[in-house]
Amino acid sequence: MNAKNYFLSGVTELLILSVLKNHDAYVYEIVKTINDMSGNSFSISQNTIYASTYKLQEENKITEHSKLVGKRRTRVYYHIEKSGLEYLSELLENYRVTTSCVNTMLDSLMNGQETAEEEENEQKL
Repeated sequence: MNAKNYFLSGVTELLILSVLKNHDAYVYEIVKTINDMSGNSFSISQNTIYASTYKLQEENKITEHSKLVGKRRTRVYYHIEKSGLEYLSELLENYRVTTSCVNTMLDSLMNGQETAEEEENEQKL
């Protein structure tokens, strides 16, 4: 099942920085890595990646450098900076806490577990 882009919008920076933590990369390479590692379940457009990389650059979390590829072609690579690594750690922790909470709630709701408020209301009856 393919995830919807609106679901991924909150984790785009997390994914970009995670890729860049391993090595410098250009936008198409970031998109391909995300697609490949997700088994093509997540599809993030190059435009979405570009928008996020511009934001991350403005915040000095990543930098760019150009490399000559072939005789005439230049490719822009992105590099994660120290502040980007710190931000990545923060994003990752927030992501893990959030997904853990959501998973706990969904497990309870899907298994028919009552909320504390519902239990309290039933006890009053």
